[in-house]
Amino acid sequence: MRKTVVLNVVGLTPSLLGAATPRLRALAERGRLATIRPILPAVTCPMQATYLTGAYPDAHGVVANGWYFRDECEVKFWRQSNVLVQQPKLWERARARDPSFTCANLFWWFNMYSSADYTVTPRPMYPADGRKLPDVYTQPAELRLALQRELGQFPLFQFWGPATTIGASRWIADAARWVDRQHDPTLTLIYLPHLDYGLQRLGPGHPGIADDLRAIDSVSGDLIEYYEARDAQLIVLSEYGIVPVSRPVHLNRRLREAGLIAVRDELGHELLDPGASAAFAVADHQVAHVYVNDLARLGAVRSLLEATEGVADVLGDDEKRAAHLDHPRAGELIAVAAPDAWFSYYYWLDDRRAPDFARTVDIHRKPGYDPVDLFLDPRLRLPKARIGLTLLKRRLGMRSLLDVIPLDASLVRGSHGRVTAEAEESPVFITDRVDLLDQPAIDATEVCELILDHLTMDGGTEPTAAPLTHRSKPPFE
Repeated sequence: MRKTVVLNVVGLTPSLLGAATPRLRALAERGRLATIRPILPAVTCPMQATYLTGAYPDAHGVVANGWYFRDECEVKFWRQSNVLVQQPKLWERARARDPSFTCANLFWWFNMYSSADYTVTPRPMYPADGRKLPDVYTQPAELRLALQRELGQFPLFQFWGPATTIGASRWIADAARWVDRQHDPTLTLIYLPHLDYGLQRLGPGHPGIADDLRAIDSVSGDLIEYYEARDAQLIVLSEYGIVPVSRPVHLNRRLREAGLIAVRDELGHELLDPGASAAFAVADHQVAHVYVNDLARLGAVRSLLEATEGVADVLGDDEKRAAHLDHPRAGELIAVAAPDAWFSYYYWLDDRRAPDFARTVDIHRKPGYDPVDLFLDPRLRLPKARIGLTLLKRRLGMRSLLDVIPLDASLVRGSHGRVTAEAEESPVFITDRVDLLDQPAIDATEVCELILDHLTMDGGTEPTAAPLTHRSKPPFE
């Protein structure tokens, strides 16, 4: 098999390939670029699972970034066990063809207890004193200490939250090169999330995105140069395009006002009680799974959702089957936001009663995705000093809440999850193998087979592709 590397540059679209991304654009111009028709929902975990299995969510079971675990009556986001993906993975299919094949997976999701040969994924430590310590989980286990001894501690707080920087993507890139030098895997999968942050904070049209594009182009370009010297084939892809949004939609507040949601009071804070609720929404960007425990009220819930401003579509059984989302993990109903809207997880009606974790970066306790994690509360005086004092208290052994996240969902300016028909705002598949890609657009389910083709098919003699001509002017020029 031929050595192949896949760079997952999150949020990259044709409209973002321009003056700020000369190295990525150069790869697209000398190779081939196709846009990807995403699945619904076009969010991280379902898209990655589809890329790695060639299956839709109704088969692989990853219906969202998180869902309601009916047997536990709990909402859980960002689970990491690869066992949750219910179809054979790309590396398993490749290994069946060639037993000498090896795969390194750097930070793609569902990366724990995987059958890939080398895996690295974020896995913080949570000591009993309340601290959250940056760390990674690796396979083999000894890779964890070797990587962090060589590269330093994984910069977890630059990976998600208000302190995100290019540092997290750079660490992942450095780790990929280190693993490659030590183990020379046949296939390397690399997750580079940096673009995601600014695009959600600012929106794709904001001039500040140019700095983020230059930063990720530098990291990606260095990887391209390194792997080209290793005679590796190169693929750059993305999972979704981020669109501008101007309004959050609080589905759970609507459901609560209709008497459908139950909460539990804990020390003056309200916690969602999913098992006791007649219906509730698990919000995930522009898509929300709505679980209806009281099926006698299913019609009323659907009518309420359809009448909610900012909801474009509501999927029932027939529509879920058509969208390949008919899986036991899916909600009885699925709401899709209007193009300029997104769904918050907020269920409280008074901010004074919000759960204490709402003002923190706590992705595992929040019963829905929360992009407001990317912001520091603008009302705080000297927020960096407040953060420093809190961290000092923790180092001294005192419990302290790092409550610096606002409760203002209107701050968010970019989102995704809907399936867009606009090619310029779609995810991309870029390859240096011009003989293996002859379509301007491909389905997300075709990505797995295309990567297998790169691994197994010898290169042809087709000349280098012509420069990109599908846009009149690149952005930020």
